[in-house]
Amino acid sequence: MTDSASACPEPARREPVESVERGASWRRDLLLLAVGFGLLYFFRLGSYPLSNPDEGRYAEIPREMLASGDWVTPRLNGVNYFEKPPLVYWLTAVVGKIFGMNEWSVRAVPVLFALWGVLLTYAAGRRLQDRTAGLAAAIVLGTSLLYFVIGHIPILDMAVSVLMSQALFCFILGVREPAGAPRRWLFYQLYASLALATLAKGLIGFLVTGAVMFCWLLIFNQWHRLRPLHLPTGVLLFLGLAAPWHVLAALRNETWAHRYFVYEHWERFMSPVASRPGAWHYFLWIVLAGLIPWTGFLWPAVRDAVSGGPFGRFDGLTAGGLKASWARRKENADAWFFVTWAVFIFFFFSISKSKLPPYVLPIFPALAWLIGAWLARVLAAQEVARLRVGLGVFSFLCGLLAVALGVVVTRPAVVKMDAAQALALQLPALAMAAVLLLGGIFAPWLAKTRGVRAALAGMTATIVVFFVALQFAAPQIQKPGTKALARLVQARAQPGDRVLHYHEFFHDFIFYAARTVEIVAFKGELELEEDAAARASGRFMDEQAFRQAWAGPARLWVVARQRDLKELFADATFHYHLLGETADHYLFSNQP
Repeated sequence: MTDSASACPEPARREPVESVERGASWRRDLLLLAVGFGLLYFFRLGSYPLSNPDEGRYAEIPREMLASGDWVTPRLNGVNYFEKPPLVYWLTAVVGKIFGMNEWSVRAVPVLFALWGVLLTYAAGRRLQDRTAGLAAAIVLGTSLLYFVIGHIPILDMAVSVLMSQALFCFILGVREPAGAPRRWLFYQLYASLALATLAKGLIGFLVTGAVMFCWLLIFNQWHRLRPLHLPTGVLLFLGLAAPWHVLAALRNETWAHRYFVYEHWERFMSPVASRPGAWHYFLWIVLAGLIPWTGFLWPAVRDAVSGGPFGRFDGLTAGGLKASWARRKENADAWFFVTWAVFIFFFFSISKSKLPPYVLPIFPALAWLIGAWLARVLAAQEVARLRVGLGVFSFLCGLLAVALGVVVTRPAVVKMDAAQALALQLPALAMAAVLLLGGIFAPWLAKTRGVRAALAGMTATIVVFFVALQFAAPQIQKPGTKALARLVQARAQPGDRVLHYHEFFHDFIFYAARTVEIVAFKGELELEEDAAARASGRFMDEQAFRQAWAGPARLWVVARQRDLKELFADATFHYHLLGETADHYLFSNQP
């Protein structure tokens, strides 16, 4: 029952009072969720350097936008970069302009999107079922392992996931409303969210989201609920937001259209050109691991959702049982919408030839709503027995992760980790292992002795403390970068000096040094074929040109991985001055 429906039986004279109370309840919940998850997600956010390549890339492109003043053509190391649209770059640049371009401001954008996703899930869950379901769904989403981790990495996936989710939440809420202002407002939010999702990560922002809605309407024959959908004004709103950048990018860059539409959207999906392969079951394990600590509740949540309501009758996985459950699908089409949402997006990315763990993130708000709605019904019924399997899975996964953490820091060779890195990780890793073991033991005990609410609180507390410890471990988890060398160059390099990267490109270096660099015998992801000016600049050279520059009068500052320099440094005719080093990199010059 929704909040609005719950007020219907009350006497008319009490409606204004209850409306005020209900509004205060909404505001209080939203504030508590924002503050609570804000403290958790922003904790130590800027306390460790950016990693390579992703964090460095998505920090550097906005920095170059600010430096150049060009907000239409994204650039990486001064080279046109047409892989994705610019919404996240714009937002990162704006935050960086206000707070300075640093680790905190770069990571603040995905964190803010993650917090918005939590609040959206609460609002949708509350309107679809009740306040408890909204709170439970928000907590499930915000404390899911994959959602938390991706929320701290400045990549595009959190933004597009939240915007796609906003569109889908607005859709299912909109079709439940009668014609009028509330329905119109929800549909306008839908069109705006589709446009912003498109500006965040391309055509999947509206194509995949639209396909979910279409499949649900078609399979469950819900067309009668679609009108009015405010299509003419909605399309104008969508185009008004999404089209201008696409038009300007095409007008200013003659190669943009082919790169953006053909290569990035079609070829990367249909062929292994991006070199990101994965088996058909790739995302299954990502979802199961990413939902920790709530993994064990996924099946009963989906089962009860598709069987017709609170602990509805489920006829089993036999052909007859599935047929009977399917026959009742129209009785709970709204619950099936979230299953359709998760299943379609899961299979869409599973058939893609390009796979990365964050791609499946858009299904997590749907799964969080299903699990949250189910947990709310368990709380209302106070049936501890229904938590038994989920708590068992929770305890097993806690034990498994604790053992894995112990192995990583005590036997680093097993996972091919550097011994020094393992030593630095020992304290936070052992603390995380202890938290998991204790939580895995006490949550089931709390269920037996204190009931459903205490057990769920114990699970939530376990994962929250684990996340806090994880933030202390974050600086040691990522591989050493080039920040120290970049700061050295930034402080000592003179205007006429040249800075080069040798046989590699270090994204974090150019961000911290606040300058573009020349590159020797390496291309990587730099889209030189899209930028004739960059190709003609002379900043991208082969080994012979490097040797000539090395013998010239200009001072060269060169950054390289230590393993890439064995042959060069073994050459007795090559004379160099070592100016700085990290665990993995050298900074050297042709002059002292």
